[in-house]
Amino acid sequence: MAPMPGPSTQPWVEKYRPRNVNDVASQEEVVKTLRNSLETGNLPHLLFYGPPGTGKTTTALAIARQLFGPELVKTRVLELNASDDRGINVVRTKIKDFAAVAVGPGVSGYPCPPFKVLILDEADSMTEDAQNALRRTMETYSKVTRFCFICNYISRIIEPLASRCAKFRFKPLGREIMTDRIQYICREEGLSLDDEALNTLGKVSGGDMRRAITCLQSASRLFGSRISSENIISVSGVVPDDVIEKLLTSCRSGDYDKAQGTVTDIIADGYAVSQILSQLHDEVVRAEDVTDEQKARICERVAEADKCLIDGGDEYLQLLDVASNTMRALCNMPQESTYV
Repeated sequence: MAPMPGPSTQPWVEKYRPRNVNDVASQEEVVKTLRNSLETGNLPHLLFYGPPGTGKTTTALAIARQLFGPELVKTRVLELNASDDRGINVVRTKIKDFAAVAVGPGVSGYPCPPFKVLILDEADSMTEDAQNALRRTMETYSKVTRFCFICNYISRIIEPLASRCAKFRFKPLGREIMTDRIQYICREEGLSLDDEALNTLGKVSGGDMRRAITCLQSASRLFGSRISSENIISVSGVVPDDVIEKLLTSCRSGDYDKAQGTVTDIIADGYAVSQILSQLHDEVVRAEDVTDEQKARICERVAEADKCLIDGGDEYLQLLDVASNTMRALCNMPQESTYV
């Protein structure tokens, strides 16, 4: 039998996950509203939506823990990941069976309202049939079960479900909030980060606290207690700025062979083209020496290439296509004809 993992092997995302709604960072409006629900014990159906790593699942679990306590939460709360359990059969069996069961007595010291909580994470991955099947289940068992839907894209939740829930939008975390939390973890773990490394970590995470903490833990495992900006970049999967700058410089030259050589080198280095397109887009948008028309032409082709990559397109060909069209735009060459 394998030994149980010690505290040192625990992911920091779980180790430093807030256990209390008041500890959730940067979501003041959501926390204030839910705090009132906790005081009264009157919780509506909930719909949490927003970018990844902003505290949606953490908040849902904290609410359940504060409502029922550590013991009762095991029987009163069911958490399902809808990206795995997303078919209509799950709604008809597992969800309906849990929702239909009556609740038992509560425990002292906690509100313990007379209902259970069913948390459906990644609910935007549920099929439309499964979401439609949930409508009747929510109405039938609303006296003994509250539903909490968690998703990244609210547009993928059918309107009949969304209208039955109190909606809470989780916004990306601000740089100051993330810096405070990262510095707290560094103090707890005995790490040393300079200001440049902190700024880099905030930049590469893009408001995603989970990604920031994961990058920090990976860097500490590889490079020890003193972590630099270069260390953060090497473990985050972000493409170094000089690679993007080299690609833009080759495109500005107007020399197709030079641009093709740069693209070949980038692919040979193993960088993710989707990440390159994202950073190239940001760099072009910020560029002051590029006209709005040139930016529009480049961004349009970047978007088309990104869609092709999602559909399984070849990375080399898509990056070469973006580079050639970026060169056309920056050097004011005529736009290629489009044949239908």
